[in-house]
Amino acid sequence: MQPADRAISILEALAQHSFGLPLSEVADQLSIPRSATHRLLADLKDEGYVRQDYEGGAYRLTAKLVALGYSFLSTAGASAILQPIIDRLADRTGELVVLAVVDRGRLLRLIKAQGARSGLLYNPDEGPEVYLAATSNGHAYLSAVSEEQALQLVARQGFQHEGVGKNAPKTIRELFEYVDRARQTGVAKIFDVWVNGTSAMAAPILHPRTGAPIGTISIAGPTIRMTDERMNDFVEILKAACTDVAEAGFNLPIFEQSNVQS
Repeated sequence: MQPADRAISILEALAQHSFGLPLSEVADQLSIPRSATHRLLADLKDEGYVRQDYEGGAYRLTAKLVALGYSFLSTAGASAILQPIIDRLADRTGELVVLAVVDRGRLLRLIKAQGARSGLLYNPDEGPEVYLAATSNGHAYLSAVSEEQALQLVARQGFQHEGVGKNAPKTIRELFEYVDRARQTGVAKIFDVWVNGTSAMAAPILHPRTGAPIGTISIAGPTIRMTDERMNDFVEILKAACTDVAEAGFNLPIFEQSNVQS
């Protein structure tokens, strides 16, 4: 692994831990020698991407990386063009709405809006990459690609047996029962799959010219509120939001262009 790859891996690891990680844990987690880890963290600290509150303390990300992300979203048009679509869907459903984009076979959470104003709120502290096997966004994405490609994507990411809901699929067969239902209806639905006590639905965002999946949009909330009946009421506005995003933003740089065949 090259130094640049190691530095990026460190940033990605720290992004999963808002309170930071000690040097030893960063090194062990990424299988990087501690001496090399120390040099990389020192360089990232000098550049302002990482801070250490006291000698020997945990390393954590600074706001500089977040600022870069916001700057990119703004200049890429995502904030002005796509955020209002997600905000409107959140307001209409009263639940958490998330837009994820396809990036080299990975599905990354990019934009979200919380529609719930009171009562139970579902607003998890999730990492950027979507776990395909046990999320509505993941199932929606898998439903929009071939079965062969879906198998490759799941194999790359693997199955997570801990930290998921009681109904999370544990085998390929169980997973594809969810995916097949999503293919038939155009919408993925899950109940107590990603997190116990929560439900979610999602649909793929398809390139308006080719039909290739370029992202997904999900609506999620507490299961006591997000019933199957209520999800059915949201199907058309969810699909409409996906169409709006596709038509308004398919050529934005946040969406993958190289793998979209014309």
